[in-house]
Amino acid sequence: MMGIGFPELMVILIIIMIIFGAGKLPEIGSAFGRSIKNFKTSMKEAQEGDEEVASIEEGSEQGAIEEAKAEEDMTDEEKEAAIRKKAEEVGDAKDQAMKDVADNFTASLPRKGSYDFNKDQEKT
Repeated sequence: MMGIGFPELMVILIIIMIIFGAGKLPEIGSAFGRSIKNFKTSMKEAQEGDEEVASIEEGSEQGAIEEAKAEEDMTDEEKEAAIRKKAEEVGDAKDQAMKDVADNFTASLPRKGSYDFNKDQEKT
């Protein structure tokens, strides 16, 4: 198996310097760093979202245990109807959560025609 060692990395760095020039390397490095930072933040947000879903599912599991005791007295048709109802409720909750995320994102976007170039120039 071939590995990339120090000499190979030096050759790659020299090729990059020839292609982009020495003046562009800091810009490329900072852009690469920002990309990694954004990736890490999005991964962290995704994990927090998964934790929220897990906590919601834990609550539904506790309710399921209580309902399981009540289901022992149900017929097969009633059990199937209860399962469908639970699945629909979980699906609706996930749909609402996704809709809320989409609405928050849409609200953060600037409105059409609301951009003012002069205000942007005053900030800088």
